[in-house]
Amino acid sequence: MAAPKAFNATRGDKVFDICNVILMSLVLIVTLYPFLNVLAISLNDSADSVRGGITIIPRVFTFENYQQIFQYDGLITGLRNSIIRTVAGTLLGLLSASMLAYTLSRPDFQARKFTSTFLVVTMYVTGGLIPVYILFRDLHLLGTFWVYILPGIVSAFNVIVIRSFIDGLPYALQESAKLDGANDFTIYWRIILPLCKPVLATIALFLAVGQWNSWFDSYLYNGSHAEWTTLQFELMKVLQSTQQGGSGGMVNPNNMAEQMKQISPEAIKMAITVVVTVPILVVYPFLQKYFVSGMTLGAVKS
Repeated sequence: MAAPKAFNATRGDKVFDICNVILMSLVLIVTLYPFLNVLAISLNDSADSVRGGITIIPRVFTFENYQQIFQYDGLITGLRNSIIRTVAGTLLGLLSASMLAYTLSRPDFQARKFTSTFLVVTMYVTGGLIPVYILFRDLHLLGTFWVYILPGIVSAFNVIVIRSFIDGLPYALQESAKLDGANDFTIYWRIILPLCKPVLATIALFLAVGQWNSWFDSYLYNGSHAEWTTLQFELMKVLQSTQQGGSGGMVNPNNMAEQMKQISPEAIKMAITVVVTVPILVVYPFLQKYFVSGMTLGAVKS
């Protein structure tokens, strides 16, 4: 058997490869530079950072910015609550959205059209901030952890995305399972969910990022309940106290402004950015495979 002929690259192929490497290198630099710059400033001495000129390497390396942030006791409570709300909100959001999406995908569901239309309407119409606050008050959700979970447990957008994916699955799978004696819950749990891994991973990432980054609901509904604070809300107070230097700022029982009066707002801002970004960067590689395939669902039709 004759060996295959080696590929002889032409001059045009070599030029294309060189240009491609240069272009991709530029894209990589443009993409990574902001993150490396933020990390460098957060690890640089605060007083030295005021001079500017820091690129991707700290000029005066120190962990002082992070030490100052984590000296505030409220961050530990906020970190714990943020982790719990992210995990619980993501799992419950996936479960509720996928169950509703499976129900709406069933052709024998009589109220399918009405329910789908009702969900779409909720994406465009809202009661407003004050009515929502009054509703949560009347439901006794204010000052509780469940104000972070229950109001957003069902997202119309997530339901529609998951239902569209389920509609693309062969309905013969469900019919075969029914002939074998499986009930609706068994079909949902043992057939539909395993096949929906790509879209569920995509929705899970959206839910997790939304729960982790949320702080305004903590400010509105649990601002006076320190036991239910979140990491983002506490970091916002740290940054505000640092910028205002304690004058006219938010009341702080632990006197954050006095503790961090020697730290520049820019250094604190960069350290906070790193603190809130790292957890998502750690989780993303495990979901990347499913996330990429989930984002391209429906891009090609056979």
